Order: sequence, then C-alpha cells, then structure tokens
Amino acid sequence: MKRKYTVGPESDGLARPSESLLAAASEDLADPPTEEAIERRESTVAPGLHGSRLDKAVVAMAGEFSRNHLQSLIEAGHVWLEGVCQSSPSRKVQAGQRIAVDLIPTQECRAFRPEEMALSVVFEDADVIVIDKPAGLVVHPAPGNWSGTLLNGLLAHHASAASLPRAGIVHRLDKDTSGLMVVGKTLVAVTALTRQIAARDVHRIYLAVCHGHFEHPTLRIAAPIGRDPRSRVRMAVLPAGGREARTDVERLAVRDDIADGALSAVRCTLHTGRTHQIRVHMASVGYPLLADLTYGGRVACGLNRQALHATRLGFDHPVSGRPMAFEAPPPADFAAVWQLLWDTR
Repeated sequence: MKRKYTVGPESDGLARPSESLLAAASEDLADPPTEEAIERRESTVAPGLHGSRLDKAVVAMAGEFSRNHLQSLIEAGHVWLEGVCQSSPSRKVQAGQRIAVDLIPTQECRAFRPEEMALSVVFEDADVIVIDKPAGLVVHPAPGNWSGTLLNGLLAHHASAASLPRAGIVHRLDKDTSGLMVVGKTLVAVTALTRQIAARDVHRIYLAVCHGHFEHPTLRIAAPIGRDPRSRVRMAVLPAGGREARTDVERLAVRDDIADGALSAVRCTLHTGRTHQIRVHMASVGYPLLADLTYGGRVACGLNRQALHATRLGFDHPVSGRPMAFEAPPPADFAAVWQLLWDTR
C-alpha cells in the first residue's frame, strides 16, 4: 500500500511515548513480516527540512513510529532517497528530494498475533478462563520472547481476545513458574478482575521448595520490593523506594539428609502481587527457592527451574459475583521433588 505526503518541518523528531524504546534493529528486523504487513510511504522534503538529517525527515512522515525504530529501518536498507538505498540516519536531505520508506512494523506490534497452542483450561465460560500454565510458557510478549506466549495462544483461542487489553490477561506468572491463572474474556470481566486484584480480593496460594531447613512454622514477610538498582533483570527488597509486599509462609515438611543439602517444602500465600515476590522474599530471609538461579538457588534433585507452583486460586466471578475456587496439582518435575520431602527412607 502506498501513501504520498509532503514532509513538513512541524515534526519534533522525538520518539512517541506509545512506542517501545526497546526495539533495536537486530530485534525488530530479525523476523521479517509478510509483504502485506509492510506499508510503502513516499514523500518529498519540504523547504523547512532542508539540511536536516534523514531520520528526522522520515519521522516527519511516519510519526507513529519511534525514532529508534525508523533509524533501524534506514540502517537495514528500507529507506530510499532519490531512488538510492540509504543506510545512514545522519545523511542530510535537501528540499524537493524524494523519500520512500518501507514501514516494517516493530516486533512488539507483530507480537500480537494469534498462534494455535494447546492450553490447559481448568474452567471456561463466557466471561473468564482459568488456565493451568506450564513451566516454560511466557505469559506476555517481551524482548526475547515475541512469539509463542500465552497471549498469542489466547488470541487464537477466542476471537474477542483481540479487542481486550493484553488479550484479557490481568495477572502473570513468571516463565518458569507453573500453575493457575485467571484471564478475562470481556472488557467487563477484565475490569472487574483488575479491581479485585487491586483490592487484594483474589486469593493465590503457591507451593514452593526452598534450600535449607526452614526454621519457622509460619512466617509473615512484609518487605517492600522494587527493581534491583544493580541489575535490571532482578527485583530486590528495597526499604526505601520499594512497593509494599507481603507474603505468608507456612512450613510443611523438611528433609536434612538429602545429598544436595537440606530442603524445605512451604506453602506461600500472596497478599500483594509484586514481580518475583515469593522468590525475592524467600531469598531475602535466607531461603532461596530450589533451582532459582536468579536469586541464589541451585539446581538440585533433577529440577532445573525454580520450584514454585501456583496451586490454588480464588476470586468472585466478575459478572455473577459467585465465589470461585480452583486447585491444580504440581506438574511432574515439581511433584517428584515435593514427594521426596515426605519420603522417610
């Protein structure tokens, strides 16, 4: 599809806040879109942009994209000046010159597409879906995981997901955490579920295995959590600047005679829903989760992902108001370690 414009000086050349600033040329262009997804735009440089950089002129004709993304298009050879392919965003342009650009959508934009996948549906009606998410499944597209996510599966599962924020996803589980999630199927349901989560009326209980002999029969961990200032991929307990976070931990079983070291089985009840909350809280009191390499855990007992499973989920139905409660047993890899803690041999 072609559109013709006259590029004017009114554009400020800045990235639009709605565009992701994480897109780099190596990511945006690594998975070429179909030809139908590419839009060709053509224009001429207006007098007010005489002597400007090429990327500024391209931003003026495609301001819905970030400057970073448009620069990546230039560097990848998708922009032509007077019919000659360009590769330098800093190239100066002259009034009256013709510019053509193939507008390739960002990876983030292309991520929101349906992909058929087998979803483990525990419950479904016209308003909600309760899913038992397997370990290894990413919930929402992000850099490094632009496809194969739960969101992609939801878009293929029911047509109305395409009209909902995040395809109806109202809370998340980490990639390597297994267990129960609720997803809204209508905007009314998404709104109601979001309000329940904000009001802490959605009840979530997890099973976990941690390193060490957990010495407390019960323990309430109330410690604010925020982004780790030393590593952007981690969260941390931050007494100043973190967000309120509270986890109740109950010891269920302990074994001190395992070759890989003492292990404890615990039940964790979330009262808030911060990113990595249980993993951060358990590590902060000296009991990192088994195989949670990010927060000090070690691979052991054949488990190579963090030993965390969302086993119970409770909420009020977003339309009828009826109390709903679900339970999912751990998958085989987790269950094998869990059973080991009750083995008295």
